[in-house]
Amino acid sequence: MSSWYKSWILLTGFILFYVAYLLFGAFVFSTIERPVEDKLKRDIQVLKEEFLNQSCVNATSLENFLERVLQANKYGISILPNSSASSNWDLASSLFFANTLVTTVGYGHTTPLSDTGKAFSIFYALLGVPFTMLVLTACVQRLMHLVTYGPISMCRQKIGLEPLAATAVHFAILLLVVVLGFFVVPAVVFSYIEDTWSFLDSIYFCFITLCTIGLGDYVPGENPGQNFRSLYKISVMVYLFVGLMMMYLILRAFHRMADLHGLTSFFQLPHCDEDIEEDKEPIIEAGHEDQHEAEDSAKPLDPASQTSYNTINR
Repeated sequence: MSSWYKSWILLTGFILFYVAYLLFGAFVFSTIERPVEDKLKRDIQVLKEEFLNQSCVNATSLENFLERVLQANKYGISILPNSSASSNWDLASSLFFANTLVTTVGYGHTTPLSDTGKAFSIFYALLGVPFTMLVLTACVQRLMHLVTYGPISMCRQKIGLEPLAATAVHFAILLLVVVLGFFVVPAVVFSYIEDTWSFLDSIYFCFITLCTIGLGDYVPGENPGQNFRSLYKISVMVYLFVGLMMMYLILRAFHRMADLHGLTSFFQLPHCDEDIEEDKEPIIEAGHEDQHEAEDSAKPLDPASQTSYNTINR
């Protein structure tokens, strides 16, 4: 079996393990946090009934009531009718929380209630965040060949564009596709599903999410009586991962174009010439049979025989 197939098999294994890691985190978070959430809901309901049954409300009771309600609202639990009908720690919501945790988006709307959940979040993120970056990098590395190098080569061979023009046209088209596919179209979908979101609110949410800012002022699937809430949460999770991958791809493509057009030299930034060979080889190493090829490539070459972006006339 060739090293190319082995690298793809390993990447598939990485992605499957990543999904299993998210499911594991979702199960642990749901197991730890849901009983605490249910207890808090019961306490708030009892407090509400006691408040309503009082014939005369004094200042102390009112302050105690408001303090508990505001504290519960901080963890996504509301005293309003039908607002707490669904749990924030069912399997789908826990999976959504685990995904926002390891992708560093962190909306902050749902947070661990217990000390055990907070401690587990620390250790879960310590492994999950770098592993997420590894999976994203491996996926983007392969997309660079399909989405960047291939189209640029086609523009040069089929259309006859110069390298500078080919990279500029390619980046403009790629940027347009990403804006339409991951900002405009999702914003239309979100504005249709979320009754209280306008199109501008949805665009704002997409931008804040894919830039991993995650302010938490807009969180999908939190409306009372949300239809197919679990499926909706998982769909948003997939959108988040693929969107982050495309944002990373845009940054890599822009870095390539900036290097080719001399912007990195102008601003005295690191060139990406040293990464060209890295992008051409899989991030996941193949077997030992290819070790001799790596040793041969490590031997010094004639500088005149090496190809880089700097050899292209600007």
